Amino acid sequence: MSKTSVTDHLAKVPLFTACSKKELGMIAKATTELSFQDGAELMKQDQSAREAFVLTEGTVVVKRNGRKVAELGPGAFLGELGLLDKGPRTATVIAQGPVEALVLGPREFAGLLDEVPSISHKLLKALAARIRELDAKAYG
Repeated sequence: MSKTSVTDHLAKVPLFTACSKKELGMIAKATTELSFQDGAELMKQDQSAREAFVLTEGTVVVKRNGRKVAELGPGAFLGELGLLDKGPRTATVIAQGPVEALVLGPREFAGLLDEVPSISHKLLKALAARIRELDAKAYG
């Protein structure tokens, strides 16, 4: 995928919508493109987090304790929690058919949070939304 295509994909990711073209270029430069075949595990619950993913093509199933909890497609950003707190993965993510993703390693992820403040702000908002959603599920 060309740098232009990568930045076009990134511009559609909710986490990166507040980023300028220059910032999107920085993010694109920090990522690596990977392909996954049907059934491949992008991450496994309880294992150490080594990267975050931005899905560009295909669909993944998210399972927690063996139970399907979500299905995600292009534009989804996943794996960031483990990179933020160095904790284990909270779910297993499995490719449903061929999947293309942009991958950020821990050093690149941390560097982007430092260099592109709009990502940090969007990430905080996304995490707050997840907490509110879980709170509503747990307490009504």
